[in-house]
Amino acid sequence: MGSLEDLPLRPELRGRTPYGAPQVPARYRLNTNENPHPLPDELLVDLGAALGHAALDLNRYPDRDAVALRADLAAYLSRTSGEAVEPAQVWAANGSNEVLQQVLQAFGGADRTALGFTPSYSMHPLISAGTGTAWVDGHRRADFTIDAVAAAAQVREVAPDVVFVTSPNNPTGTAVALETITDIYDASSGVVVVDEAYAEFARAGTPSALTLLPGRPRLVVSRTMSKAFGMAGLRLGYLAADPAVVDALQLVRLPYHLSSLTQAAACAALAHTDALLATVDAVKAQRDRIVETLPSIGLTSVPSDANFVLFGRFGDASAAWQALLDHGVLVRDVGLPGWLRVTAGTAAETDAFLTALGEVARDHRTSLGD
Repeated sequence: MGSLEDLPLRPELRGRTPYGAPQVPARYRLNTNENPHPLPDELLVDLGAALGHAALDLNRYPDRDAVALRADLAAYLSRTSGEAVEPAQVWAANGSNEVLQQVLQAFGGADRTALGFTPSYSMHPLISAGTGTAWVDGHRRADFTIDAVAAAAQVREVAPDVVFVTSPNNPTGTAVALETITDIYDASSGVVVVDEAYAEFARAGTPSALTLLPGRPRLVVSRTMSKAFGMAGLRLGYLAADPAVVDALQLVRLPYHLSSLTQAAACAALAHTDALLATVDAVKAQRDRIVETLPSIGLTSVPSDANFVLFGRFGDASAAWQALLDHGVLVRDVGLPGWLRVTAGTAAETDAFLTALGEVARDHRTSLGD
């Protein structure tokens, strides 16, 4: 058997590890930011019918431009953001990661640079490496927020071809002010991608970057159906941008990249948007409950607009992670010293997490930070 060291792997990929959260056995899995609520029965019935109908033509290639799906996604974005979004502005792929990969294939690559404000979504630098795009870490304040003036200055200095702004940010959870995004865009000559995977969970009054699209042809807003829609297994991501951006992505997308079954399932789900998003408020309630309870256990959190909470501070986050796992609760160690991340689950899952955390905090007082 050979090893990676024996293969002519590209130099920028050597020493890297694949993306992924540990899927170790645990009664309560709160580490991957999934929506914990099952799909409604009426959607399951319609899904079966839609997939059955699509299956009749599986001997044919799918609609390579996903016209019907893009129209449904545009209608959803228009209704929920208050900003008119046309189907020509929307593109869809197999999860938002493929959408972002296509952006980097079109606008990144050899001798080009991407910049993101870390800590942030760890796939951004990995996808950059996979497309041969150099990566630069952008700066954040100690509280994980972005300083608009410093960010714009760094963008002007680096002149990246692609800039990533994750809002709400993963793993820290806080949304980025639109004024900050505008400053970054104005300082950039490249494509600015606002990754809004968790936008539907934002606190009341938090606007989407979709409202910034008019007059900004280099701005891209990416979304997913994995989180708020509770369809992580579907693998459907999408973006909204100027139609010229969509034209550019069609130059690099693989032929017939989005299967007929995926398109049919996504359209069926979008017809049940209200029922699917009804779970969002329940998830937000559990998120807020976690945030409100942490101080009574001697811990704190970063303000969250997502379906997860970054909490701490621990003297040894890895030890705290293991102690929670010993209590049957799996959370995410995101590699930030002193911090762990927990997904807001059902009320029962939140009960279990808070009970276990109370015991871990009590039993590991000496490892808790000030």
